[in-house]
Amino acid sequence: MSRVALVTGAARGIGAATVRGLAASGWSVVAVDLASDDPRLPYPLGTADELHAVVDSAGGEGVVAHVADATDPEALGGAVSRAEELFGGLDAVIAAAGVIAGGVPLWEMPEAQLRAVMEVDLGGPLTAARVGIPALLRRPMPREGRFIAVISAAATRGLPGLAAYSAAKAGVAGLIRGLAVDLRATGVTAVGVSPGSTATAILDESARLYGLEGAQAFAAQVPVERLLAPEEVAATLVWLAGPETGGITGTVIPVDGGLSL
Repeated sequence: MSRVALVTGAARGIGAATVRGLAASGWSVVAVDLASDDPRLPYPLGTADELHAVVDSAGGEGVVAHVADATDPEALGGAVSRAEELFGGLDAVIAAAGVIAGGVPLWEMPEAQLRAVMEVDLGGPLTAARVGIPALLRRPMPREGRFIAVISAAATRGLPGLAAYSAAKAGVAGLIRGLAVDLRATGVTAVGVSPGSTATAILDESARLYGLEGAQAFAAQVPVERLLAPEEVAATLVWLAGPETGGITGTVIPVDGGLSL
């Protein structure tokens, strides 16, 4: 029987690459995305067409699209229920949904943008944990459940004009530590993955916020001197979701090309 995962932020970027990576490794996946724009944010988010294209590219009947707000417990609970109804349970929750806004000192940031960043980047993983972990615990013992959050190098590295984003991501790192203790002896672990400059829509928006010609400019800050591909981060997420990583919990693993050095 294949393992079952739920992935938020699945329409594009790291979330999309993770859905494809899991499917290629034999997982069944519920791919979740808001699939619409957030009026509080000045750039377009993933679309329903993109979400369905990810599911189609993953192939097979074991991957399904589910449109839901990752910050809404009832909506995300519907995605969890769908995983259990279609596939018989849930083995991994991967909270990859994220947004960015700012580019100005915190006290100049529009209130609506501040709320969007905090609600999605911190509230999203909190909601995924509150809704998803009970499903992981419904698997009988001995179990090998995984709660994984996509964080950011911004959790530990101050970035100009992104104080709210950094605060939200640092909060998720704290969430992972706390969950690991709460999950003691359950067979479920909690881990974070911290990407650096990865070729995603969020990095494109970061470049716009900083007035750069394009995201490629960020490569100069990274010891590997290139942007990471979403698939490189996804490979670590897929590995962590597997049953062989039960000794890793309560920590954040950087996949950032050395940005956090």
